[in-house]
Amino acid sequence: MEITFAGATGTVTGSKFLLRSNSQTVLLDCGLYQGYKHLRRRNWAELPFEIDSIDAVVLSHAHIDHSGYLPRLVKSGYTGPIYCTESTLHLCNILLPDSGRIQEEDANYANKKGFSIHDPARPLYSEDDARKALTQFKSCQFNQTIELTKDFRVNFRPAGHIIGAAMTEITDGTNQLLFSGDLGRPDDPLLYPPENQLNPDLLILESTYGNRLHSPVDPQQKLGELVNQTVENNGTVLIPSFAVGRAQVLAFFLHRLKESGTIPDLPIYMDSPMAARATKIFNQNPALHRLDEATCRALDETITFTNSVEQSKQINRQTGPKIIISASGMATGGRVLHHLKVYAPHKENLILFVGYQAPGTRGAKILAGNPSVKIHGYYSPMRARIEKLDNISAHADHQEIIAWLETFKAAPEKTYLVHGSPDSLDRFRLKIEDKLGWDCQVPEYLGKVTLDNQQASYRPPEIPRIHV
Repeated sequence: MEITFAGATGTVTGSKFLLRSNSQTVLLDCGLYQGYKHLRRRNWAELPFEIDSIDAVVLSHAHIDHSGYLPRLVKSGYTGPIYCTESTLHLCNILLPDSGRIQEEDANYANKKGFSIHDPARPLYSEDDARKALTQFKSCQFNQTIELTKDFRVNFRPAGHIIGAAMTEITDGTNQLLFSGDLGRPDDPLLYPPENQLNPDLLILESTYGNRLHSPVDPQQKLGELVNQTVENNGTVLIPSFAVGRAQVLAFFLHRLKESGTIPDLPIYMDSPMAARATKIFNQNPALHRLDEATCRALDETITFTNSVEQSKQINRQTGPKIIISASGMATGGRVLHHLKVYAPHKENLILFVGYQAPGTRGAKILAGNPSVKIHGYYSPMRARIEKLDNISAHADHQEIIAWLETFKAAPEKTYLVHGSPDSLDRFRLKIEDKLGWDCQVPEYLGKVTLDNQQASYRPPEIPRIHV
């Protein structure tokens, strides 16, 4: 088995790993790059592998940095199956068409306002492209062995993180590879922890929080304090939030805060049709989370879900304190941008980030204290209070991941770290080596690993020779 690191190396996004046998090829994840412009340009560049060589795609979970390139892959000629868990398929039915629709809307808006450097601006793919890609999905159950090709088999192991998220365990009959995907937390308020006591020959491990620990502060208590402080100033709380996972946790916390009388009975809007549909999927899968049916109903009653553009605009016409939860979580696109233009310029309001902000994203720039950020081609002032709620992330931190690794039946032959910033990757490598004594490495973009009879060897990417 040969593995090529075709994404998520030296950065958190763009997940893509190519697995080859003597005769067949499987693509593990197919995500969009987000953040810095030089990374986002890779979304438009030619892929570093032949699309017609791929026999199957395996998807760990629905988040766009893992799934968001699939419509482009299909548009470019991929005709094979895409395997994932049942709940991941349900979420992708929401996320991928929404991603295409947002790209079309952003391109149309850029053309209308004339602020794009491209003439005309075009989407990477359309809503129709995404719906076509979804016809190639095949849903699977957790802990069920699926034959991908005659050489490769996959088993989806529960990973926590979001509904349907899986660690993907792939074998060629001799060697076993485990890709962690995004790992959830052991004490997540909604989801169960990742499955443990695994035994792979080679591990590809996410490192998003490899250089950080989650704050010990109770996130629900802190959220209540921030809401009350903003209400005292007659302000609005605007929360850029991922529609899947994070939005449901926020709804749970806000329901409990209202129910206990900790915060006043102010309006709470979830201004994201995608988040509304994701919440419905969450409620329809009680076996995959900790909440009972009564609590799920109560969450729905706490939140006002908005669907139409006119409903979204109406929120901004409403005076008085309120809470708005709107996608996207890194403020890279979607309705939250229109809300930012309304609320960020005024000091009585609060912009509250509740998750990781990839370097180069608009959310990261706002958190860094930039006095203004570019939205829809114009710079908007950031005078509102800016805060971050650290302990609400769906990613395990480095201590939680190491505790999970300690449950393994044996050390993998090699562990390769992906999905992290350069600092996070290197510091996490040192922690794993020091704590566990495992052979751990940070692969480069397009580096390759050969796994043969449980023995792994790494080759760095080939650098073209320069003739002088």
